[in-house]
Amino acid sequence: MRKLKMFVVLGLLQSFFMGAALAQVVHGTADEAKALVAKGLAHIKEVGVDRAAADFTAHGGGWQEKDLYIIIIKFDGTMVAHGGNKAMVGKNFIDMKDANGKLFTKDMGDIVKAKGSGWVDYLFTNPITKKTEQKSTFAERIPGYDGYIGVGIYK
Repeated sequence: MRKLKMFVVLGLLQSFFMGAALAQVVHGTADEAKALVAKGLAHIKEVGVDRAAADFTAHGGGWQEKDLYIIIIKFDGTMVAHGGNKAMVGKNFIDMKDANGKLFTKDMGDIVKAKGSGWVDYLFTNPITKKTEQKSTFAERIPGYDGYIGVGIYK
């Protein structure tokens, strides 16, 4: 009986601390996403796309803020940098669709080509909640490069 009580108490404590850890996740705002894009563009200007892409992808490099991270995608859909998941680098996402069939990577490239920058809304799996949620990414063309930089927020 004593072991059972200890097991229950430990389970409750684990649930409490896991819940507290999840509750502490602070979401970035639209303004913070745009500011991180601007900061990223300044870094690209200083060190070049290749070095910046490595910096943005490396964890602990100071380029992840709250739940925000930088991506760089070429207009052909190739992921060059991904601050949230290194395994995505080098893969092509031009034909990737969200749950509603939206070609969001293509849409980001299209809006950047047409306007220089802009927001694209789509559905995406939140790595923290593991649920499909509404996401919006601010993307901006990288001067002198065949692609763009972006930072997304969960709504």
